This record gives sequence, structure tokens and C-alpha cells, in this order.
Amino acid sequence: MAEDVACAIAHGDVEVPVDSGEKVLAAVFASPVAEHLLRYGRDLGYATILIDPDARRAAERGAVTSVPELGPGVDVVLTDHHREELGTVVRDVLAREVRWVGIMGNPRHEGPHVAALRALEVPERDIERVHRPIGLDIGSKTPPEIAIATLAGLIADRNGKSGGFFG
Repeated sequence: MAEDVACAIAHGDVEVPVDSGEKVLAAVFASPVAEHLLRYGRDLGYATILIDPDARRAAERGAVTSVPELGPGVDVVLTDHHREELGTVVRDVLAREVRWVGIMGNPRHEGPHVAALRALEVPERDIERVHRPIGLDIGSKTPPEIAIATLAGLIADRNGKSGGFFG
């Protein structure tokens, strides 16, 4: 039955059901990946917001400079794990009741956010809320591919699925 509905939606025979709760995608740190995340996120029905604490970058990209009030329908993706403000921004995000928060980065190394959050005395239970690595493992190399892999992972998570190909 669910397959029939999905097929009908894909063929344009049935209108896409409207989500009762608004989905919001917040990309943190202006970057090429953030640009693609926000563009594709809008296509997927997300309301989008860009956050960058650097006033110059924020002004150039139409971003806000501090973490606004965010609610339970918000997915937050930090697109740069090298930024000096990483710990402070993640701390501020974790102070909100967001649905999901993740940081891009190399899965072979502990993320720099862990030490930064510990230095800011963020409780371990909150640090554990941060996902890393993020996205589906599709061998992404370019900003558009990374954005697609990340969004696919968010879709899978929202739908209670692990992601990947069908058997």
C-alpha cells in the first residue's frame, strides 16, 4: 500500500501530503556545501536558514550571526569543523531542542567539537547528541555530492530508516 502511494506521488498522480510540522534545515558556516544544502533542502520542503558568526561572511550570504531560537523540527548541519567558533556555536545549538545536529568531518578522527565542548563544560549527554560522520556513504567528493549525501541521511533518519540500497 505504501509503495503504491509512493509510486503515485512519483508519477504525479497524487498530490504530495503536507507535513503537519514544519521542517527546518539550519546550515552553520557559509561554505559551498552549505549553499547546496540550503538549495536542495528548499526543494525537499525544508524552510532554511544560514548561520555564520563571522559578520562579514554573514552579510555577504544573508546569514544570521548567532544561533536563533530553534525548535524540535530543526535539523542542524555544521559544514566546517575547522572554524574557531565551532565549540561555541555547537554549545548554543545544543541549548535548543533541535531534532538533529551533525558536523561534517573525517570519521577517522575524533571531531574537534568534542574537546571544544568539554572545555566549555557541556555535559557529555549533550555532546553525544552530535552526529559525526553524517550523511550516507556514497563516496561524495564535491559540495553538491556532499549535500545530497547529507540530505539523504536526514531523510532516512526522519523516516526511521538506515539508508542504503534495497536488498
